Amino acid sequence: MELTFLDWLIVIAYLILMLLLGYFSSKKNKTAEDYVLGGKSMNPFMIGISLFATMFSTLSYLSYPGEMIKYGPVFLTGILAFPIASLIVGKYLIPHFMNLKVKSAYEILEIKLGSKTRKLGVLFFLSLRFLWMTTIIYATVDTAFVPIFNLSKSLVPLISIILSILTVVYTTMGGIKAVVKTDVAQSVIMFFGLIVTIIIILSKLDSIQTLFDPSFYSHWGSVEFKIDPIKRMTIGNIFIMTLVWQVCTAGSDQMAIQRYLSTKDIKSAKHSYSVSLWGSSFIQILLGITGICVMAYFTLNSNMLEGGVNLFEQADILFPVFIRIGLPTGITGLIASAILAAAMSSLSSGLNSSSAVIAEEIIRGKKNKNDISNLKLIKKTSVIIGIIVALSSFFIPYITGNLFDVIQKVVNLVVAPLFVLFFMALFIPFATDRATFFAGITSLIIAILIAFFEIF
Repeated sequence: MELTFLDWLIVIAYLILMLLLGYFSSKKNKTAEDYVLGGKSMNPFMIGISLFATMFSTLSYLSYPGEMIKYGPVFLTGILAFPIASLIVGKYLIPHFMNLKVKSAYEILEIKLGSKTRKLGVLFFLSLRFLWMTTIIYATVDTAFVPIFNLSKSLVPLISIILSILTVVYTTMGGIKAVVKTDVAQSVIMFFGLIVTIIIILSKLDSIQTLFDPSFYSHWGSVEFKIDPIKRMTIGNIFIMTLVWQVCTAGSDQMAIQRYLSTKDIKSAKHSYSVSLWGSSFIQILLGITGICVMAYFTLNSNMLEGGVNLFEQADILFPVFIRIGLPTGITGLIASAILAAAMSSLSSGLNSSSAVIAEEIIRGKKNKNDISNLKLIKKTSVIIGIIVALSSFFIPYITGNLFDVIQKVVNLVVAPLFVLFFMALFIPFATDRATFFAGITSLIIAILIAFFEIF
């Protein structure tokens, strides 16, 4: 089944809407602070939705149904770590950030320790977000666009560049205000798309009882509660992984800290973080249910799989395949737009935050720079980063493993080492610049040894 004119029209209309939001937001940006922090007066609920949409990218939107199909619901138990993460972040991290008058999160490192740690923090953050953005581009185009639009893989580079350009345009025009507004719009599309998909699949099954057929789940492994580094996925492992990721990201990532600083006070920032956790919980559950529904549909309709696709070995592409062949006209375009939304919300936030960090590092101390010059510099930086990310995405196919594994191995490699720097700066009173610098390098080496050489 090919996408119809109506499907394409919906996708194009979505892209035009994003550009319009960026255009109208651009009229409100007069200074670099407006562009980066939205004047420190943005709605905390919208900031929370934006934080959720930013962190919950195409990587998660596509990988979670595949993870559910192939391995089962253990990954969802990470939601149990959210209340503890909310307590730690809200009580011990957000108050520190809100009390410091900064634009770049990494200014905090120099205030508390020194320039070596600040430079290392910037390097870690940019490495983290460049890897993350390039993986998003590749996953969206190769894992989603190719099966949904039934395109040739030879078009992946061209589509990656087009997607990057569109995101760069509206991000550069509107800054953080455009990012937040488009994130909220994109979140609505993501939630609505999943709910509609679930309803349609259930309508195609004989009854809801079909989902409770034990034979559908016989390939899932047994559930283990212990913490075991040798096992790929246990409840203990996923709980610890989720808690560590949430705390490290909320406590060291410019994309998160920038959003706290965009609100007016500590209470608003805490509320924003709580909203992001609720949004993440809800969409993870919806994606898990979507995975079960897609698995049931293709188990009962294996003849619908094209080219001898194995149900479990190629679980990552079953959701995109269903979008193309199982949804009615118009809804396919809507879900395709939802996947675009997941990618572009994360990419726009990454561009905005990365450009803010780079520009702040370049312009700090140059007193001859005025607000207009600073604003232009940040916008130019966004454009350059977008080009680099688009070109870098061509190398992602050389990473082996299923999509969920790629996320853990590549995208999250620098998350904990980056937080090491902030932990030392905020909570270790006798920490020094030099010692923290070497602690960060050591933690990165250990992370690489674990991810690529499987030590421990």
